[in-house]
Amino acid sequence: MIVSGNTIGRFLTASFAVCMLVLGTALPASAELRIDITRGVTEPMPIAITDFQGEGQSVDVGRDISRVVAADLERSGLFRPLDKQAFIQTAASAQQQPRFADWRVIGAQALVSGSAILQPDGRLKVEFRLWDVFAEEQMTGLAYYTVPANWRRVAHIVADAIYKRITGEDGYFDTRIVYIAESGPQNRRKKQLAIMDQDGANHRFLTDGNVLVLTPRFSPTLQEITYLAYFNNKPRVYLLNIDTGQQEVLGDFPGMTFAPRFSPDGNAVIMSMARNGNSDIFAMDLRTRKVLRLTNDPAIDTSPSYSPDGRQVVFNSDRGGSQQLYVMEGDGGNVRRISFGEGRYATPVWSPRGDLIAFTKMNRGRFYIGVMRPDGSGERLLTESFLDEGPTWAPNGRVLMFFRQTPTDTRGQGGTAKLYSIDLTGRNLREVVTPIDASDPAWSPLIP
Repeated sequence: MIVSGNTIGRFLTASFAVCMLVLGTALPASAELRIDITRGVTEPMPIAITDFQGEGQSVDVGRDISRVVAADLERSGLFRPLDKQAFIQTAASAQQQPRFADWRVIGAQALVSGSAILQPDGRLKVEFRLWDVFAEEQMTGLAYYTVPANWRRVAHIVADAIYKRITGEDGYFDTRIVYIAESGPQNRRKKQLAIMDQDGANHRFLTDGNVLVLTPRFSPTLQEITYLAYFNNKPRVYLLNIDTGQQEVLGDFPGMTFAPRFSPDGNAVIMSMARNGNSDIFAMDLRTRKVLRLTNDPAIDTSPSYSPDGRQVVFNSDRGGSQQLYVMEGDGGNVRRISFGEGRYATPVWSPRGDLIAFTKMNRGRFYIGVMRPDGSGERLLTESFLDEGPTWAPNGRVLMFFRQTPTDTRGQGGTAKLYSIDLTGRNLREVVTPIDASDPAWSPLIP
């Protein structure tokens, strides 16, 4: 069922070798050029990103790195990379010393210059400097050494460094997405596990589609996923290490099993299972394989998600008469309802920052992706469509990804399922392009 696991493992393992150096002195904190994303940003910051300078074979690599950095920052909705046709100073000259007046004329507030040079030992050295155009000061400068094939990952790391220096928040560009790739007619849908970089590059199928797979979820501590698959029509929960391609079966679970998800320390998997026709929430310790029952209610309890400290669990249940969100302690005690708005709530996911819970809401025939605080206050709806579902958090807790499905025609044909990202302001909605239809995304932590 796993597709070329060893090949994928070798590819991904090779991408880990990145060494970093600090270049020059940074701008004093008192004079920072800064985007405060906690207040919402109405206009993206204009930023000039020059082609990274190369020699020989690395000329194209430098240009590609610049393109990926610009695309990452632009997609965040916080930055507006300027058209290179407007640049007055050449990239080579700016790499030596920026003429800040030339960049102010074209409206740039920040400037990125850099280079990508092959070293005598075969490694690629990528360096960049971020400049405050008005203060005429360097904000940060870093250099990375890696294998040449690793240039795209280094570009994401550079974009993360720029994002963090200007916003004060960790970036999320050096990450991956695992999701369910869908193809075929609606009544005989083929569903495969697939993985790609957060910008859609380096796409790979992880399973061949001969077995139905559902609900992939990343470990918060490892490049490992858990997912549900039906083997001989029996639900199994699997662990798959996407670096090595190795997988193991956590167990066969008779009856219906739903939505396995890791605990914050990666030592347990929480899921819902149906026993005697009733769904409750269980947690399995991955070290002992001991299963602990957390709920015991005649209602349907499902979609559990741990808080970042592992002390609480959010889940949805119809125990109050309709599908709502509930929070309980990590041992199953002190269950309390937190959603009280109009409509039904499902698929809750606790933010990595701990400050919000994302959810799917259904009301009057429409679907929404929203967020609320863990006590249920401050509910905000970020998206609305015929069917929006399955939110997953970026590791910095500032962006969500989900899937959007369009309706089929009267014969049950047509309709699409696509991935989208949305920031917490609800204004920056972007499609995440995939080769075929896509659903149920899961966002990885930052790659180690």
